Amino acid sequence: MVSLVNQQAPTFTAPIADTDGLSTMTLSDALGDGPIVLAFFPAAFSSVCTAELCTFRDGLSTFNELSATIYGISTDLPYALAEFRTQFELGFPLISDTNGTIIEQYGVTTSFDHIGLQPVAQRAVFVLDETGRVVYEWIADNPGQQPEYDAVESAVATLIAEQ
Repeated sequence: MVSLVNQQAPTFTAPIADTDGLSTMTLSDALGDGPIVLAFFPAAFSSVCTAELCTFRDGLSTFNELSATIYGISTDLPYALAEFRTQFELGFPLISDTNGTIIEQYGVTTSFDHIGLQPVAQRAVFVLDETGRVVYEWIADNPGQQPEYDAVESAVATLIAEQ
């Protein structure tokens, strides 16, 4: 896979589950308000994905203080993501990439052929600056691996310090 660091992040428009219910979100429209964290995850309600998104939820105040916005992205249906968001009280939007376009653009497509799921998002995190340039990327070697949360926070803090 080719690294996206120092490249312009691929833009997209997709369904989103947020505080207003279900709507559509375009990445380019979200730029300019601070750093963006894109957290790709394979499947809502799975144990590792739940732990990952709840860890981001628990650290949300730190990201808010840094003016960063977190978006979770998976290939789950928007309604499943809305329920996942509600059940676990996730304070950030979840983006539904049901056709796999976003995961393909970011190079984080994988599958779980043994249970008939394909394509799904490989667990990955990208941090974008206000212009949409990728400044940090982390891609899991296996689906059970979680991100280095301190490294994600550090990447965001470094962006803020550089302003």
